[in-house]
Amino acid sequence: MATAVGRRMTGWQQVLPLGAGASLPRWVADARLAQLAWSRLAEPEDLEARRFVGHRGPSAALERLASPAPVSAAECFEGESVERLRRGLARWASRWDQTDPERDLDRLHALGGRVVLPGDAEWPDGLALLDGDEPFALWVRGPLDLAAACERSIAVVGARAATAYGERIASQLGIGLGDAGATTISGAALGIDGAAHRGALASGGPTVAVLACGVDRAYPPSHAALLRALCEEGLVVSELPPGSSPMKRRFLQRNRLIAAAAGATVVVEAGWRSGALSTANRAQMIGKPIGAVPGPITSPSSEGCHRLLRREAVCITDASEALQLLKITRADPERPVPARPHDGLSDLAGRVLDAVPLLDPRSAQSIVGAAGLPLEEVRAGLEDLVMHGLVVPEGGGWRRAPLEEPPTGRGQ
Repeated sequence: MATAVGRRMTGWQQVLPLGAGASLPRWVADARLAQLAWSRLAEPEDLEARRFVGHRGPSAALERLASPAPVSAAECFEGESVERLRRGLARWASRWDQTDPERDLDRLHALGGRVVLPGDAEWPDGLALLDGDEPFALWVRGPLDLAAACERSIAVVGARAATAYGERIASQLGIGLGDAGATTISGAALGIDGAAHRGALASGGPTVAVLACGVDRAYPPSHAALLRALCEEGLVVSELPPGSSPMKRRFLQRNRLIAAAAGATVVVEAGWRSGALSTANRAQMIGKPIGAVPGPITSPSSEGCHRLLRREAVCITDASEALQLLKITRADPERPVPARPHDGLSDLAGRVLDAVPLLDPRSAQSIVGAAGLPLEEVRAGLEDLVMHGLVVPEGGGWRRAPLEEPPTGRGQ
């Protein structure tokens, strides 16, 4: 490649690897490869880069970046200025020598991955809600269709420093969503994210991990086995090209993709300033429903969830309630409740039953005082209770019949 531009150049021109008359790499002219190049040149939060490319197209934008011509007001589109464009060109040019989308594609294909660009059939519809903040590209590993996986999906997110309670609930949500055929979307982080993915995998349900680094990176390292399983059975997705390192700002930007791709977001556990709250906040900003799992009021790990619940979040305690956020079930589905022997009793019979002892038989006259009813009504109530099998006569008196306590609690 030709030598760098001379000292007479200023700003971004100083770092351009192209000299006068040098030819551009062949990938500049290929629209798809040029789009991939921008995913390396610009950081996810760089909205100026998106506007720059959106106004000119990816190939023409690269050609302008590679040109040493001074920036003029005549070339600025709406929202651009000479100074801002000059600073942007300097940022993007600083990564020019690191950029080779053909190399990145080869690296991805060696891992069995693929790229998904705006307009491709696999591009998730929800990303359009980002309205100018969409990624340049998505680098994908895994057998599922990305768009199809996102159609009926819930983002399950929360704190890395999760409690045993939080991890158990996240796992149960992943299992329940998988059993219902819905997709669990999360970030493959420690704590809540990992538990949600594992739950989904255990149920055989679809799950998508959105990373804040390249899809070839196992981060966190302790989740290497989990990420391998996600690549084999689910999806691993990133807007960053292979080799990209995890950085704090990239995690926050990753959260916007989770919020937009999923149909709704559920925060399982989050402290007052947890980064997981940014996912819920972004989902709310773009009109997606949000839910939060309540925790002990004394737990700092649930302060963020309680904060959301005091605002507009829906209280979520299981997967069926999470699915309500997608408006694919009844607004208030009835849980099956075991029938109890005293169901359907009249008020009179119920009042008499409360006055009948459990063990020692009591005469009808004695029950009168306890029930606060006249003798005729007590006798009528006792007859009704005998018919229901709730009271038995014994030794000239009455006591309650022994009952088998029906099973209670969820999952029984």
